[in-house]
Amino acid sequence: MEVSKKPMLLEVVWQRIRLKHYSHRTEKSYIHWIRRFVRFHNRRHPRTLGKPEIESFLTHLAVERKVSASTQNQAFNALLFLYREVMELEMPQLDNVQRAKKPQRLPTVLSPEEVRQVLSQLDGKYWIAGNLLYGSGLRLLECLSLRVQDIDFGMSQVTVRAGKGNKDPVTILPDTVVEQLKLHLEKTRLQHTRDLDRGLGRVYMPVALTRKYPRAAFEWPWQFIFPSTTYIQDRDTGYTVKYHLHEKALQRAIRNAVVKSGITKRATAHTFRHSFATHLLQRGADIRTIQELLGHKDVSTTMIYTHVIQKGGMGVRSPADIL
Repeated sequence: MEVSKKPMLLEVVWQRIRLKHYSHRTEKSYIHWIRRFVRFHNRRHPRTLGKPEIESFLTHLAVERKVSASTQNQAFNALLFLYREVMELEMPQLDNVQRAKKPQRLPTVLSPEEVRQVLSQLDGKYWIAGNLLYGSGLRLLECLSLRVQDIDFGMSQVTVRAGKGNKDPVTILPDTVVEQLKLHLEKTRLQHTRDLDRGLGRVYMPVALTRKYPRAAFEWPWQFIFPSTTYIQDRDTGYTVKYHLHEKALQRAIRNAVVKSGITKRATAHTFRHSFATHLLQRGADIRTIQELLGHKDVSTTMIYTHVIQKGGMGVRSPADIL
């Protein structure tokens, strides 16, 4: 009689994450932090560990590893998931674990002229992506994960599938990008047709969608707008698939554009999103509308931009300017 092998802890974690349809990045992050937690405590099983061990691990991250508050909280969220969702232990004592407080900083925002200067240093697909980051207010991975069917030229809108918080917000498609985006899609479709002729053409799809729509991965509407130039093997299905452009490629292009533009602000891909919200607010857009476009769950998150548009430190003039 064959004895069934009990699955390893990380395998159970992986199965539970997939069951809850968390993003690939969340899956990767949670498994990373759970593995580090176990190793930090000399590979003891988490069932033998509790609040003191969690606090000592978080303290180690903050004091010795000098991680940011957001990184420390990410690690804590992974451990919460481990105990409550995987091992199904309530662990009420974890509610009293001291969480790191994220420092309140106003986001970096570019002026319209600075945005133009940076975008002018981009070309090709990077220019299109940069204009979507700013003109649609997209996050970096939201932009790169866009598929052909997510663009509605007739309605001038972009649908963000499974965005942050697993929502599907709809935002603006800027007119300035339409012509170049259409030309880009024509070239991308031609390459997709060539790939199909070579027996390729399968795009990455979440496992659940692969089962539900087995042929969709070859269809044009499901292809990434910014596809990678190479194919890789999907670790879950074993299929040879094309993924989207790697985020580091776009980050590098934007970083180089910022340097070439000569602006001195520490601008990144996410700065375009902050600039999008701030400029809409400056032009009289309603805060609730901006909240919907950004896909924020709580309007308090969007309210940060009301502080950004205040002139000077608190929206008052310096006494030196009224002498």
